[in-house]
Amino acid sequence: MAKDQAAGRVALLEDIWKSYGAVPVLRGVSLALGAGEVHALLGGNGAGKSSLMKIIAGIIPANSGQIEINGRPLTQASPALAQELGLYLVPQEAHILPNQTVLENICLGLKASPRSLRPRVEKLVQELSVAIDLDAQAATLEIAERQIVEILRGLVRDARILILDEPTSALTPFETRALFDRVRKLQAQGVGIFFISHKLREIREICSTISVLRDGVIVLAGSLATYSDSEIVVAMSRVQIAADGQVGKAPREVAQIGQPRLSVRGLSGEGFRDISLDVRAGEILGLAGVVGAGRTEFAETLFGLRKQSAGSVYLEGVELSRRSPRLCIDKGLVYLPEDRQQNGLFLEAPLFWNASSYLIHRLPFFLRPNQERRSFDGFRESMGIKCTGAGQAARGLSGGNQQKVLLAKCLSARPKVLILDEPTRGVDVAARNDIYALIRTLAAEGVAIVLISSDFDEIEQLADRVQVMAFGQHGGELVDAISVDAIAKLAFGASEAHHA
Repeated sequence: MAKDQAAGRVALLEDIWKSYGAVPVLRGVSLALGAGEVHALLGGNGAGKSSLMKIIAGIIPANSGQIEINGRPLTQASPALAQELGLYLVPQEAHILPNQTVLENICLGLKASPRSLRPRVEKLVQELSVAIDLDAQAATLEIAERQIVEILRGLVRDARILILDEPTSALTPFETRALFDRVRKLQAQGVGIFFISHKLREIREICSTISVLRDGVIVLAGSLATYSDSEIVVAMSRVQIAADGQVGKAPREVAQIGQPRLSVRGLSGEGFRDISLDVRAGEILGLAGVVGAGRTEFAETLFGLRKQSAGSVYLEGVELSRRSPRLCIDKGLVYLPEDRQQNGLFLEAPLFWNASSYLIHRLPFFLRPNQERRSFDGFRESMGIKCTGAGQAARGLSGGNQQKVLLAKCLSARPKVLILDEPTRGVDVAARNDIYALIRTLAAEGVAIVLISSDFDEIEQLADRVQVMAFGQHGGELVDAISVDAIAKLAFGASEAHHA
């Protein structure tokens, strides 16, 4: 339950303005957070959410406006000062020191030693019901585990205000429920939480109040219970709502399923073993499982990023042995990685270079720049990529537009088989719908698609067939009656069975 903000207010932003050059990002935004309140902050990619939260976290300065944290003014843009006042930002993209242990990363910047803080961290890990090795090198962590490290950083600091930026984007439903249980405990202790998410079902479950940003202005605010999903989505992006009132839903087009395009037989490698599957032309195969199931390791091995220890991979009946990413791309097997910033994009490079980087070896040097720009302009128009131009650096785009550029990079290679690893992680409703439509179109055109997603709703909505992995092994398959409940039952049942 939300507290009375006037009496129990822990954060206040008044008339915040922020511009980058002549481009206004925030225009007079005012926002308050009460003790024990979980406040949903929504908006399309580029609406200003991240800028607003970075301002209150002291990461970037506002051009004007006032900020109070626990009744004290934030007088300068300083993350250290914001943390001293009791606020911690859990970012969507985790900041990890790969050569240190998980425990050292969690305790980074604290005066007490990691060794002395270990019992407290272990207790937090137990309360969150997550499996994470505190002594492991952080370089070995998957993206969901890196998010958990960021959340633990905030909790171990006893923050009275937490900003959770897409905290469940790579978590399974089980892990999300565990996180929400912890959030409710923090509520009971009077911690105020800004919760940024694009998943309306989760927002309904955990939040009591809502503010929606669009074009740097709050266009909807108040008690969450007073607004329908349709009203929220329209306020965010003015996307059309289906006649049945479902948000972001569209009937799955049944593609003309053809012959097997990709065949895997007994493939084993780091993190998985003895995986066999077929993906047919025009088919969307959902690959589900809990975090740590080995899905990403399997995908990276298929693409030649990791070495296999056993098994065979066939593309259109021809074995692909000694695979490398370049060989796979040339043969039509293309991979979209789950971490777009770490492994997908060259953030400082221009967009046209990013979009063509999978086939840079095919372009004649003297024709390359013009061809790349023309190619990117085509993707920009067809995919609705919002940018200042083909020469803009990828870092300057919102998460949804970065993801579209990453998809353009994959499509430029003209894939026969497309492996999509968390293709909509951290993107807004409108961008998610655009990506869903693109995936359906690709399948209808005969592309074989392997869809790896921790969002079981996403798999239900898109997949023609579902295969589950658990602890690196085959955990079951769904051909008919695909639903979130059926996927979850198979995923968690298989996980428990393998664990036992």
